[in-house]
Amino acid sequence: MAGDPEPEPSCVVEALELLLGPPSDGDSAAEPGPEPALCPETLRRNAAALEERLSRAAGWAALRRLRAAVLSRAPALAAGAAGAEPGWATACGLLALLLCLKERLAALAAGPAAPAAPGAPPPPGADTLSVGQERAVRRALRAAVGLGLLPHLPPGLGPGPGPGPGLGPPPGTRGARLFAAVTALVELARLPALGAPLLARHLRLLLSGLCGLGHGPAALCQGVSEAERAQCREALRDILDRVYQPLAVQQLLILQGQPKQRSPGAGAAPAWLRRLCGHLLSERLLRPGGVQAVVRGVLEGTDGGAGAEAAALDWKKCDAVGKILAACPQQCLSLEDYYRQVCPQILDLLHIQDKAAARQFQRVATTTLLTMAKEQPQLAERHLLQPLLAPLRRCSEAAELALEDLTAGAVLVPEAELGSCVEDMLKVFDSLSWALLSVGVCGGNDSSSLLLGSLQSVLGVVFSLYSFAKQNVSYLRSPCQDILLWFLEKAERQQSLAVLEGLARLSSHVPTLHPQCQLRAGSEGGAAVVVGETISDEDEALYQKISLEQCHVESLVELLSHCQKSGLAGDFFIHCLKELTQVAAEDEAAPNPAEEPGGSLLELEQHQARQGRKLLVLQLVAALCEGVSDTVFTDIVQVQEFLAAVLRRACAHPARGPGAAAEAQTLAMAMGLVAAVLGGAVQLKSSDFVVLKRLVPLLEELSHTYPEPLTQELASDLRIAICTHGACSPGAVGAAARGVLGGRPGVGAQSPAGAPGRAPGPASPGGDRRHGSREQSPRREPGAPGASAAPRAHSLAPDGLRELLVSAYDPQPPSRAAALRRLASLVSQRDPEALRLQEKLLQVFLENVRHEDAFVYLSAIQGIALLSSEYPERILPVLLAQYECPAQGAEDAVAAVTRMKLGEVLMRVTRALGDMVFQHREPLIRAFLRGARDPDSALRASSLSNLGELCQHLGFQLGSIIQEVTCCVTAIARTDPEAEVRRAAVHVVVLLLRGLSEKVTEVLQDVLRDLYRLLKHVVTAERDAAAWCCTRSWRWRSWTPP
Repeated sequence: MAGDPEPEPSCVVEALELLLGPPSDGDSAAEPGPEPALCPETLRRNAAALEERLSRAAGWAALRRLRAAVLSRAPALAAGAAGAEPGWATACGLLALLLCLKERLAALAAGPAAPAAPGAPPPPGADTLSVGQERAVRRALRAAVGLGLLPHLPPGLGPGPGPGPGLGPPPGTRGARLFAAVTALVELARLPALGAPLLARHLRLLLSGLCGLGHGPAALCQGVSEAERAQCREALRDILDRVYQPLAVQQLLILQGQPKQRSPGAGAAPAWLRRLCGHLLSERLLRPGGVQAVVRGVLEGTDGGAGAEAAALDWKKCDAVGKILAACPQQCLSLEDYYRQVCPQILDLLHIQDKAAARQFQRVATTTLLTMAKEQPQLAERHLLQPLLAPLRRCSEAAELALEDLTAGAVLVPEAELGSCVEDMLKVFDSLSWALLSVGVCGGNDSSSLLLGSLQSVLGVVFSLYSFAKQNVSYLRSPCQDILLWFLEKAERQQSLAVLEGLARLSSHVPTLHPQCQLRAGSEGGAAVVVGETISDEDEALYQKISLEQCHVESLVELLSHCQKSGLAGDFFIHCLKELTQVAAEDEAAPNPAEEPGGSLLELEQHQARQGRKLLVLQLVAALCEGVSDTVFTDIVQVQEFLAAVLRRACAHPARGPGAAAEAQTLAMAMGLVAAVLGGAVQLKSSDFVVLKRLVPLLEELSHTYPEPLTQELASDLRIAICTHGACSPGAVGAAARGVLGGRPGVGAQSPAGAPGRAPGPASPGGDRRHGSREQSPRREPGAPGASAAPRAHSLAPDGLRELLVSAYDPQPPSRAAALRRLASLVSQRDPEALRLQEKLLQVFLENVRHEDAFVYLSAIQGIALLSSEYPERILPVLLAQYECPAQGAEDAVAAVTRMKLGEVLMRVTRALGDMVFQHREPLIRAFLRGARDPDSALRASSLSNLGELCQHLGFQLGSIIQEVTCCVTAIARTDPEAEVRRAAVHVVVLLLRGLSEKVTEVLQDVLRDLYRLLKHVVTAERDAAAWCCTRSWRWRSWTPP
């Protein structure tokens, strides 16, 4: 009746406990089944007790009416509950009571929520069960599944061999009973309070029953109509759509798997079930987010710690998942549709935040990409590689940009998108090193060629970003460098050289950043691509262009410095030398239209292009010589190719004209290197002589065509030594080798202003060189006495030293720089004459420090540093006086620049002195503190930078002077108007903390709190992003101030 009270959930739970009896020790087992205490007699006795309670107990009438209503809607359960078979009757009774509980909980949840008391937490929902009630419900669900569902599953669908004795269904009733149990359980699963424990523990069995009823053979479904089977099919899809998708994937895989993947004692899955599970898994995959669900379903099962680490190393499972994702399911409309739907989800696998899982997902994404690229290269490029590289392609010069619709400064690629693109590229291409082998892809195959080709199309933009990050504070520098190095390592050598040529702007093999696009520093430490502003001033535009080219050349040289072990740097250096020879030949062959009247505008443009290319090659060769020439060659083959390039150039263009001196010195160096190799600098083998014999035709041509007789004779001697494998080594070869290995007599000892036509070899003592050139001398071993002379054996005579001092004031910067470097070399060799004139040398070096040419003043700085490291007590006071008191009458800007150069000298001396710098601690720190208060902001920043490096080097030897340093740095970081100076002050603190490392709290005990507050102030109040990033680079959270 409408006015009758409804039963409380606690009453229904009590009825469930009465029907099951007291819990046994096995009620918490994971697998469903009848408890050991639920024997047939116990089940009958519990059922009778429940019926008696329902008919006689006060307050249970409402439950009796509700159960009757439920059973009236489920005739199969009503018939089973009234039957004589105790197992099935108990299962039907449990399902009926659980349906009653479901109705009451649903009704309570639909009612109004109870208001919360003021200040108290919100009360639980009306449908919330207590812990004890939840335990009873889980026990009832387990018994209902074990007594009602499990015994009626067809063979091959259950977890075990079958139901125990006395619990099997009568013949012909399996299908109807299974349908009744499954229908009731599906109804219970619709309510979250009951569905959560049901699906968490018994999802596999519920899926097995639905699969058997909806899709199994007709013989397994006797007594089930076609409409009821359709109802099961609909319920199956509804259950799969509502549960946690990785869990659904896991259960379907277990249903589909072999006996060892199922339960002990279970047989192999039937063929129809395996096909059905494959179809359902494909449906899970094609859903939104299906790729991640499938991957998680296969790979999940660990929750951190060593287990997660072990799972992350299970690459075979990751590779198997990747190959599954690369295969198109049969129910997909087309391969194109499948790739269009799945590939974006594969790229999303790269954005997993959890570190342990990210390694697995990254491996899956990489394997899938490789497999797709191998099987369907065009579709993989269209739907995987192009979206992956889209932000970089968008700003490439190969892209067609409608820039007329964009204003200057408009963001073309946002910072977050560009950073994510670079990080994704690094994840993918970094993983390919080992993934290529695991899927059987070798270099040169279609898939690797496709990947390298796609990456090559954006390498120019990546290099521009790397060069930009190198000049700024950005986290993108390291990933861009890793991407570039990965390509140069994995590509074929000729392809790598072509890419390097394109990055150097010598060819168009590599599209670079669009000329109308610019890189701008981002607020998060990254970069964004914006539309650049048009520069109307031609001088400013030219300056910007030259600065950008110089920055690119420096970045390329730094990149090549990481490729020396592989030999790529040496090969590219040789390639540039050959290119220089070719450019010079084209320049000589082509007429100059500016000097010849009647030349067309096209010819003038071509001439200007050749001149620009020549200057670019010269700049690149010079930068390579300066940056990577020390260890650029890794084997005798590269040495031979380098020598061949120089000799070929000398044969084609003998030294004449304005550049004759440089050409003669280059040839002398090359021939001296050949002599040094033959004279014992390298332990040669027979195979090495086979390589060196490639130089014989060039040496023979040089011995006949070069205009200088002494060079002809040395070339002939070298040819003889190579052909005889060093057995016949004329005296000229040994003398030239000693010129390279020892004190560099002959050409190396001449003044830079010497005659360019002088011979590359030394003159024989006591007479004309030609008289003894053919005398054979025994070949010395590398370690034999006399193979190289002591440095002091080749000291310059006073006249030669005076000539060098005069050349140090030469108006031509190259000659002046060469003389300064020669003087610095004499100081490093402790030449007696040079050390005797140390005061004069110091004066020469100090005057040249003021020179505006970088090569000159850097050579002078090197000389002062070497001289100071030898005599610090004499030289340092002079340098400190010059640093603190600039020359009188000099302009402020020039004086500040000179003082910054002297600061560089002082820091080089500090590095050279090592621990001995402690003796000069106070004057050095005092000089830098005074410089930090200079009116010129650049000098203040330079002084602070020097102070920071000095403090880092001193470490625990700072002593009490740390108080002065702290006060100065704190005041500047808080009050200086220039961001550059504040940034340098913060850098001092970072270097100080980094230098002390573990001894921070011991040495900085008195000022630690002040430094901590300063860093906090910079993080919270500093507007300069670079200073803020500099602060964040030191993990100051790892220590706490006292």
